[in-house]
Amino acid sequence: MQITDNNSYLTIQGCSPFSAEQTFSCGQCFRWTAQPDGSWVGVVRGRAARVRDSGGALCISSSRAEFDALWSDYFDCAADYAAVCRSFAVDDFTAKAAAFGSGIRILRQEPWEALCTFLISQCNNIPRITAIVERLCTGWGDPLSFEGQQLHAFPSPDRLAALSPEALAPLRAGYRAPYLTAAAQAVASGKLSFSALRKMSTPDARRQIMQLPGVGRKVADCFLLFGLHKLDAFPVDTWMKKAAVYYSGDMQRFADSPYAGIYQQYFFYYVRENCR
Repeated sequence: MQITDNNSYLTIQGCSPFSAEQTFSCGQCFRWTAQPDGSWVGVVRGRAARVRDSGGALCISSSRAEFDALWSDYFDCAADYAAVCRSFAVDDFTAKAAAFGSGIRILRQEPWEALCTFLISQCNNIPRITAIVERLCTGWGDPLSFEGQQLHAFPSPDRLAALSPEALAPLRAGYRAPYLTAAAQAVASGKLSFSALRKMSTPDARRQIMQLPGVGRKVADCFLLFGLHKLDAFPVDTWMKKAAVYYSGDMQRFADSPYAGIYQQYFFYYVRENCR
């Protein structure tokens, strides 16, 4: 990995191709906003950054110290996604899907935020999920200044645990609001421990998280993949069901792989963008 520092704007090369558009719009995260100049602005663990890609390189507004402490892990820079992408391309369909989504990285998101966003995602579309998450952060997240604009951190479980579902009415999240407060109370009380879940096998962690109200198999697998970085989780939603129709090969071989979650994103992104 090569890192070039140009006035606190870092360019990271040699750690697999990166596409901001593919990574931020493939349905795994909801707090990165596309900007008119082609960059993306987002907030992660209370820190804001501007990100773009250039020739497959990751470019980010960050000091080297902050990159080493936060962003390198968040963007999973140590992983060889190019090798995983090549291993996916076993036939004509998967070769096309791999080439189409080759710049996707599975972000190492904060577990609490991932849990909430995928509770909100149920029976929802990406623009509406994004809007609800933005209202949640604006209403209860700590403000922070970035490049002359005010952004907000994701609200803590302690802050949401003190609220009633009725207090969350401004979110317009509907039946999902009680799920958010129940999750917040479980985390704030210590009943739910993300560090404990991380140490469990994927099946055991899945059974544990599905005890929360509102967490079915799809939400659980999204949380495991995007919140705990358990890459053997394979979320199945409407688009994956469509992928199973379009793909004539053995999809189960990918679902049973240690890289199942990355393969799932290649299927998901390709079918969503090309097989409507």
